[in-house]
Amino acid sequence: MPAPILPLIEAAARWPERGALIGLDLGTKTIGVAVSDPDRRLATGVETIQRKAFKADAARLLALAAERSATGFVLGLPINMDGSEGPRAQSTRAFARNLASLTELPIGLWDERLSTSAVERELIGMDVSRAKRAAVIDEHAAIFILQGALDRLKTRRGDA
Repeated sequence: MPAPILPLIEAAARWPERGALIGLDLGTKTIGVAVSDPDRRLATGVETIQRKAFKADAARLLALAAERSATGFVLGLPINMDGSEGPRAQSTRAFARNLASLTELPIGLWDERLSTSAVERELIGMDVSRAKRAAVIDEHAAIFILQGALDRLKTRRGDA
């Protein structure tokens, strides 16, 4: 049975109370990957996958999820500033549907508006060179996305 693809809060209801989550920042050329600790307090960068073909990309993501005993995925959904969904959001939803056909781990969608630009500003503020920023931006965006989702889940549980 394919995995459910749901908004973050609805997906959280399908995840066990404990267990790592894998956060994804889906780009056209790369996929930034982050992971949470089993208590879902902190997101940490894992790697940036250079996109090849969907099957190879999905195989790597599922291997990372298995290595970390992940209980679900958080996929950044690039919503436009006006709240509408454009081609990038549609592409992300298509990726989620394809990934869902290969796993039973629930996939939560999280609004990632401005995540890449926020991370870029942070890296510029840290005086990271343009070349180094390009190499780490997607992984850092995945951290930003996953940490935002973890913080939202924490405030929902009343742990804040």
